[in-house]
Amino acid sequence: MNLANVGKDSATFMISFIQIRMKDDGTFEKITEPDSAQRFADKYIRFYPRTVTLAPNESQTVKMQITKASEMLPGEYRSHLYFRAVPTGKPLGEKEPAADSLISINIVPVFGISMPVIIRVGETDAQIQLSELALRESANGPALDITFQRSGNMSVYGDVVVDHISSTGQSTRVGNVNGLAVYSPNPKRKFRLALNPDKKIDYHSGRLPSFVSAHSVVGSLYSALTNI
Repeated sequence: MNLANVGKDSATFMISFIQIRMKDDGTFEKITEPDSAQRFADKYIRFYPRTVTLAPNESQTVKMQITKASEMLPGEYRSHLYFRAVPTGKPLGEKEPAADSLISINIVPVFGISMPVIIRVGETDAQIQLSELALRESANGPALDITFQRSGNMSVYGDVVVDHISSTGQSTRVGNVNGLAVYSPNPKRKFRLALNPDKKIDYHSGRLPSFVSAHSVVGSLYSALTNI
């Protein structure tokens, strides 16, 4: 894995593993104990380095290695690699507080980003179905509510496209989202997809075929098609 600094200042990052639960609405929360049927991957992965300092436009390879593979049972293991920016000293251009100041408060935001690391062992499978599709109207325009039903022993990840087919047969792409995930062991995820607000599109007539195409490391894995 390659970590690059595309900013204008040097930056230091601390790298660690965290554990995350995905809720039904797609939001995340940190956890310390796995849910039922969930396995953490961090104790089976060795990585180096754990702290990286990069000058502007400099990059660093973070090496990862699976360990204790013989102890792993069939199924999916997931943890999230967390990159946390380490605050530097006083920002350039910041002035010292006046000598007669009684209180000085300096708030330094600390930014971080995480990415899932998934190990799959043995036979893995997954299926996805779309359910509870409902057209919604709001101040922000039309939207489509979708519930993704996941089954099997692995997480799913893919793209969703929605077309509107008018009563005369004309097809118009009205919505799409890439990289939507439903992590194991969650059986479902609810999602609201914003649709094209063009008033020429009559969502109350015709059909709305919704297509999801999921991907694995070797390409297309499965697909599902539902009409509303």
